[in-house]
Amino acid sequence: MLGPFAVVRVGDTSLDYMEVREYTGSSEVTSRHYAFLVSELEFDEIFSRIRERNLPYWADPRHERRGVINGWDDGRGVYFDDPNGHVLEIVTRPYGSIATAPVV
Repeated sequence: MLGPFAVVRVGDTSLDYMEVREYTGSSEVTSRHYAFLVSELEFDEIFSRIRERNLPYWADPRHERRGVINGWDDGRGVYFDDPNGHVLEIVTRPYGSIATAPVV
């Protein structure tokens, strides 16, 4: 478990789950966070498409550092929203892979 997340690994992919105790009883889909570990080349390709489409992006999950990418764990990472309001993240290094913790 890293922070509030329980990490479930599926092949080269991980699904990070966080328990939410509040249930509204609504069938409405709520925003979720999906992180993808990608190679440096894949990051460049994805980030290029984000910029070409003028999509807003952030260095952090709280959307406080707009227009920059992060360098956590000596890699690169960026957050952006999909059209349904889900938070997508691409990273080139798994969090915790070196001794530097993300500064949020």
